[in-house]
Amino acid sequence: MKSAVIVFPGSNCDRDLAMAFEAVGGSKPEMVWHRETELPEGLDLIGVPGGFSYGDYLRSGAMAARSPVMQAVAEAAARGTFVLGVCNGFQVLTEAGLLPGALMRNAGTHFVCRDVALTVENSQSAFTSRYAAGERITIPVAHHDGNYVADGATLDRLEGEGRVAFRYGEAVNGSARAIAGILNDGGNVLGMMPHPERAIDTVHGGTDGRRLFEGLAESLMARA
Repeated sequence: MKSAVIVFPGSNCDRDLAMAFEAVGGSKPEMVWHRETELPEGLDLIGVPGGFSYGDYLRSGAMAARSPVMQAVAEAAARGTFVLGVCNGFQVLTEAGLLPGALMRNAGTHFVCRDVALTVENSQSAFTSRYAAGERITIPVAHHDGNYVADGATLDRLEGEGRVAFRYGEAVNGSARAIAGILNDGGNVLGMMPHPERAIDTVHGGTDGRRLFEGLAESLMARA
């Protein structure tokens, strides 16, 4: 599995995501600085990590979405390359137009950092194939701007097309319809606020995130 992780000023989960890719995919990811205009050739998977890109100025992810490398990420996604955006990465993907909606300040305006219960809504994507539909899992969150918002028509379309990947199983941040993660219409781009890369080893206190990366690796092997 040939992968890359994009690094922005203020990224602080890039190493965690790279280690998750390596643990499951078997090869060390390329770390790509945000000012690059091209990505390494032959990528199977691109990670857009969590953190506080550009200090969350303007809106979380808004400045990072205009970094030179994001044009290359968008072009790769259009070709079918898998893209995973976690936390700030989810914010970047919405600001870049790769996913619909936006991530706003949490209801109650508090930073939320804890394990949360999620429900797997779609088990048919490459990202979720190792889960069962309706399964309850536990994944950590750490965000201040994770309140997913979109207009009613967009929310209905996401629901109707099976593009809600994960839903919160408890009150977390006020997200519309408790949405925690969504897919693009091609199914190769996933944005999610919870951090699966922080739940891949028993020392993390749980391994529910590991199956996301395992499902991706299996899907890529099937493509080969």
